[in-house]
Amino acid sequence: MNARPVRPRQLLPWLVMGVLLVTAFTVSTRRDSRPETTQARVKRVASEVRCPTCRQLSAAESDAPAAEAVRVAIAKRVEQGESDAEIRAFLVGSYGNDILLKPGGSGVAGLVWALPVAAFVCALAGLAFAFRRWHRAQVDPTADDRLLVERALARVPPVARSGGGEE
Repeated sequence: MNARPVRPRQLLPWLVMGVLLVTAFTVSTRRDSRPETTQARVKRVASEVRCPTCRQLSAAESDAPAAEAVRVAIAKRVEQGESDAEIRAFLVGSYGNDILLKPGGSGVAGLVWALPVAAFVCALAGLAFAFRRWHRAQVDPTADDRLLVERALARVPPVARSGGGEE
């Protein structure tokens, strides 16, 4: 198999895409350097758990008394200095795993996070393979191909071949 040299023109789109992805990931993971207020932290943690009575809303969005109780419990624990993980563990202990809106990152629940990434990587690899294969598929015509074209052109009147003529 012939190894062709890679031209800079071929690398430029990949380089641009890599720079854009790294930039997007960097910007999306940056946190604000200002400290979070207690009220904002309570709202953030409450938005990560379900309302115990109305299961389709988070505890931050719901007006149900049970959601208010969850927000009060979260606020009390925030004031006591507990971490977010400790607060979530308390809520899971009280209400069960269903209280969390986001699945855990380990075990079977980890597949929820890993499968889309794996599918995306496989799709990119498949596209790269297909594009590379299509690029290499440029085949020169054989003698039989040329003969077929000559025979076909011999059957067509010269006026029709030139594209001219009267309509």
